[in-house]
Amino acid sequence: MKEAGLKLLSFPPDSPPLSIISAAKIAGIDLPIQTSSSASSPALSFSNGLKLHGNYVILRYIGRLAPIPNFYGDNAFHAAQIDEWLEYAPTISCGSEFENACGYMEVYLEKRTFFVSHYFSIADIAIWSGLAGTGQRWESIRKSNKYPNLVRWYNSISAEYSNPLMEITALYVGKKGLGKPVAAKSKEVKNVTGDSSDKAKAGSRSSSEIDLPDAEMGKVRLRFAPEPSGFLHIGHAKAALLNQYFAQRYHGEVILRFDDTNPTKESNEFVENLIKDVETLGIKYQKITYTSDYFSKLMALAEKLIKEGKAYVDDTPREQMQKERMDGIESKCWSNSIEENLKLWKEMIAGSERGLQCCLRGKLDMQDPNKSLRDPVYYRCNPIPHHRIGSKYKIYPTYDFACPFVDAEEGITHALRSSEYHDRNAQYHRIQEDMGMRKVHIYEFSRLNMVYTLLSKRKLLWFVQNGKVDGWDDPRFPTVQGIVRRGLKIEALIQFILEQGASKNLNLMEWDKLWTLNKKIIDPVCPRHTAVIEERRLLLTLTNGPDKPFVRIIPRHKKYDGAGEKATTYTKRILLDYADAECISVDEEVTLMDWGNAIVKEIIKDQDGNITQLVGVLHLEGSVKTTKLKLTWLAETNELVNLSLVEFDYLITKKKLEEGEDFLDALNPCTKKEIAAIGDSNMRNLKQGEILQLERKGYYRCDVPFTRPSKPVVLFAIPDGRQQSVMK
Repeated sequence: MKEAGLKLLSFPPDSPPLSIISAAKIAGIDLPIQTSSSASSPALSFSNGLKLHGNYVILRYIGRLAPIPNFYGDNAFHAAQIDEWLEYAPTISCGSEFENACGYMEVYLEKRTFFVSHYFSIADIAIWSGLAGTGQRWESIRKSNKYPNLVRWYNSISAEYSNPLMEITALYVGKKGLGKPVAAKSKEVKNVTGDSSDKAKAGSRSSSEIDLPDAEMGKVRLRFAPEPSGFLHIGHAKAALLNQYFAQRYHGEVILRFDDTNPTKESNEFVENLIKDVETLGIKYQKITYTSDYFSKLMALAEKLIKEGKAYVDDTPREQMQKERMDGIESKCWSNSIEENLKLWKEMIAGSERGLQCCLRGKLDMQDPNKSLRDPVYYRCNPIPHHRIGSKYKIYPTYDFACPFVDAEEGITHALRSSEYHDRNAQYHRIQEDMGMRKVHIYEFSRLNMVYTLLSKRKLLWFVQNGKVDGWDDPRFPTVQGIVRRGLKIEALIQFILEQGASKNLNLMEWDKLWTLNKKIIDPVCPRHTAVIEERRLLLTLTNGPDKPFVRIIPRHKKYDGAGEKATTYTKRILLDYADAECISVDEEVTLMDWGNAIVKEIIKDQDGNITQLVGVLHLEGSVKTTKLKLTWLAETNELVNLSLVEFDYLITKKKLEEGEDFLDALNPCTKKEIAAIGDSNMRNLKQGEILQLERKGYYRCDVPFTRPSKPVVLFAIPDGRQQSVMK
């Protein structure tokens, strides 16, 4: 029988089938969805008129249909085990049984990576969806780490399939758990007989959730419009992710538009990197546009406004113009005739000496209390070639003039802007009115400000141009590329921003919170390795140790099989960190991690009291529970890898710069520290970008992998949300 095409998944508004939607998303199956108040359970309709009913009936069908190996088991026995877990999954959402279910799964997962066999399956999706669907109840337990095995499993699934799962939970799961799709209120399905249907405007929900004004389901169109004058930073990321969040809520779309109106600061390099950054964030944009696509229309509109007496050419010097705007004084050019304005406008277009002295201003209201309405500049001359269109134009529109036009022209329904532009909202709508364009709704959100952080592209450019950093992707920079290079997972950034929501409250955010979220994502899955600091490293000779070195294959992560395995060498001569050796007393029993206990019999020092060597004996029958010191160590072999451990600090020393305060007065003199170390031989296989934990030292990201013995592997330290400044 030929497989019929999927037509529609319908379900009750208050009971979205999270497991079905998640499985389809992960499997890449296009599954149109619709809420229906007449539905009592999920139903999957096919193009041939047939239907399937029931949560787990449909989930099993998706499991069989999906192009994922073993998604519904690799044999009959495993499929039956999956069925057992599908039957068990509803227990999670039974209030009184929730804790018992968590306890049962905690024990079950002690030595397992997945619920059935060694493969990710729909059983994992069913349990994951059940936990996620309880909302804050599960999140509270997750944060307490009451069930470490269950949390480890949940986090690994969340990390592996972060984009689809975060998108789904953002849409369907609130603090109180599963409920109506966050996107809209209940909507009747219009069937083939033409029964009732109502407009899908956003309906009632908790006060913590925010609506776009007059938004209609399926008709929302948003834009993310960065200027290509730098790389995307964490503040831009908030704007981009909020645009995507609202587009998903209202089943709308996002346009990526480059606001390329200032050729002095812009370049194709920035365009290319902004596209890369937007895609790194997982933003699904409908298309890319450029403000420069509309230059000819904008020029024609500007000329039309001149002819209508709504704009004039002004040759007042810039500083004088700014003072007159502050004082509400009309320019001497305000009453120029239309003929004179058109004449000077043509001089501007030609880029003549006379034209270069002029700008075009809107004729709004020089006495308005809102200073943004005091005849803003619409066009300026700029002879520098544009990065896309070369020297075709000598004049360029300002953002204030171009943005209202292009938003309306592209059919944008809602323009998301940070609240720092609040005073310009009236200007935005007045300019649209003068242009005769459709009014676009503005929705404000608070700008994201981080402690010890500069987000001004002008100030960030200073660090690049003056060699204070290694480029726009420097790990000390708040750019997306910078923080990712330092070891931040995009999932953590998305979660951090979505937790703040579209609030209009101004907050100065701590980096610690972001890095704490990051640690929860990387810790359950990142491999463990060992390093010893090169400086003053010490030899511990185990007199009864193996005369001939031997190798064991052990897991890179004891609780996550997906991290793979590593080879560990055991020998009688091992290397320790000097700082560890200082803590040891003669005849003290210590634990050598991944080996067993040893007793230190002799601590040899030089004439200055510095430790030079340790001598001890293995005591493998000793209990690790009785020792105070658990030590990392490396076998003394010629296979060890040279490392450079790099730690970073903030670029400025003040949490927040006050208005008018010069950032140059708050520069941090020491923002980078490199420490030479040696690492286990397995680190030769690290790939660029791989995240690992050096046991008892912290988390790191591999920036430069192994190429040859003389060149060290470069590892960047990843903050864990608790560390103080390493430079102080």
